[in-house]
Amino acid sequence: MLKGLLALVLMMSASMAAAEPASLDDYMKLARHKADETMRYGPAPSQVAELFLPKGAGPHPVVVLLHGGCFLKQYEGFPQTSALAADLAGRGYAVWNVEYRKLGEPGAGYPGTFQDVATALDRLRIEAPKHGLDLRRVIAIGHSAGGHLALWAASRGKLPAGSPLRTADPLPIGAVISLAGIGDLKGQGKVFAMPCGDDTIDRLVDTAHRKQPFADTSPAELLPTGVRVVMVHGVFDPVMPPYTGRDYAMMARKAGDQAEAVTIPGAAHFDLVIPSTPAWKEIVAILDREMKALSR
Repeated sequence: MLKGLLALVLMMSASMAAAEPASLDDYMKLARHKADETMRYGPAPSQVAELFLPKGAGPHPVVVLLHGGCFLKQYEGFPQTSALAADLAGRGYAVWNVEYRKLGEPGAGYPGTFQDVATALDRLRIEAPKHGLDLRRVIAIGHSAGGHLALWAASRGKLPAGSPLRTADPLPIGAVISLAGIGDLKGQGKVFAMPCGDDTIDRLVDTAHRKQPFADTSPAELLPTGVRVVMVHGVFDPVMPPYTGRDYAMMARKAGDQAEAVTIPGAAHFDLVIPSTPAWKEIVAILDREMKALSR
């Protein structure tokens, strides 16, 4: 009986260990995956995007993938999201994995970082005919800082006149899946500052020189967009806790948009971007659902 009890305790301990949320180290260890095509959309080293293609001739539904990393140069993200891109390509999606200039690189911040994302997205119009991409079915997925950029990219049609971020004909995005992203830079900036630094958002939007620094940079200021949003957070996420996604979804709904917040049990910040986790399987299910809705 004692042996049986000991075995039970060991099994429970192993189960608890296996259920621990993924760490930053787990995320950083993700293997780099080779893209089918790599394109430069500007002269800077970080102005690059990778295209991962599924099998077949298409037309392929498109996922725009935007990595996180606090908008800061010292953090990676682009190599790691290649693992997600490869996984999604294996599921039938064409994936546009976007790199952009980060704080600490020349030209980053306002307006450069935002202009990079806009230019990379609009570049899809050039790539679509060559690679069988269906631009009627485009969903943006971003993690952490990239979650903010995904929400912002879907808001580009609402940018105020006179903004250097405004373009005449931004590529339409059908839906956004924000993974632990920040939608309200002004209202939730202090939450984001805890892991990313007190001055990160100030540097990103140039609060020192602009009277209305959030008017064209914070998705919350651009509502409603008419784009459906799903805010996904791990229940144990200390970077962007679940209430931040809930609050933004409520804000979007109040403005007239369709939005929901999803909290994933057992997950923290990095479970959402590791393709072997149960959290990622839930995210793929959300993507499949949202893409199916765009196909109707």
